[in-house]
Amino acid sequence: MLIQKPADLRSSDITPPELYARRREFLKTTAVLGATALLPPTLRGHLAQAATDDDLKPTPYKDVTSYNNFYEFGSGKTDPAENAGSLKTKPWTVTIEGHCEKPGQYALEDFLAPHTPEERIYRLRCVEAWSMVIPWMGIPLAKILPRFQPTASAKYIEFTTLFDPQQMPGQKTRLLPWPYIEGLRMDEAMHPLTLLATGLYGQELPNQNGAPLRLVAPWKYGFKSIKSIVKIRFVEPPPTTTWNREAPNEYGFYANVNPDVDHPRWSQKKERRIGEFFRRDTLPFNGYAEQVAGLYAGMDLRKNF
Repeated sequence: MLIQKPADLRSSDITPPELYARRREFLKTTAVLGATALLPPTLRGHLAQAATDDDLKPTPYKDVTSYNNFYEFGSGKTDPAENAGSLKTKPWTVTIEGHCEKPGQYALEDFLAPHTPEERIYRLRCVEAWSMVIPWMGIPLAKILPRFQPTASAKYIEFTTLFDPQQMPGQKTRLLPWPYIEGLRMDEAMHPLTLLATGLYGQELPNQNGAPLRLVAPWKYGFKSIKSIVKIRFVEPPPTTTWNREAPNEYGFYANVNPDVDHPRWSQKKERRIGEFFRRDTLPFNGYAEQVAGLYAGMDLRKNF
């Protein structure tokens, strides 16, 4: 589905999120199929099949934007929506560092250029202790990273969240060592399912969901999808990520959705989709095994959890 620039839109052109969620036929024929135009054939086939899959019924906008993990604004699930209004997302700068030929500080508009935010809707599952299906508006990270000409030494990507306790009151606590840091292996970052999200439901990304720029790696647990990104570093060794540093026995670097590897304090064989009463089976790689399992061929996924 093509997304018009805000200047091109009239208020009457904007579909309310609640109505958008009910218009299944609209989603089937445009949101999913339109998103596949530039993707590899195997991924296009998967998303096209998903167009008729009730398992990908979008989670209501109200739930997506009111039930969040974003500890920079508090540890409660409703804290981000209640406290994130203090975040100022304009202007926004992204710093590029590390093993690349074009490091520097880029205004968000220049960082995303020549791609407009974004082009298309990607309807993807996201899993934390619960799960949602979110129509993301985003740009594949693989379209962005090559512009900075990473060198052969760039084996991993390190992402950093904004650190500003005045805007992010949760950072005044010692809940985590701030700023929040996450990372991906280079081939994971370059996979077509890995998005830099700039919006959801065809609207700008709300602060509580990681505005103005967040990562979406849908085959991984939610804590990998870092929010409010201000720095990207091309690094050679695996970056020391926040949760892996704090609790390495609970949160592995890879964090691939794997029902066969339990969290030390709970089973991960089942998940609860927001809005549903019953729990459902957790799918390996969150249902994207056909697309991403090859990235981990030969790896012990119990050891590399």
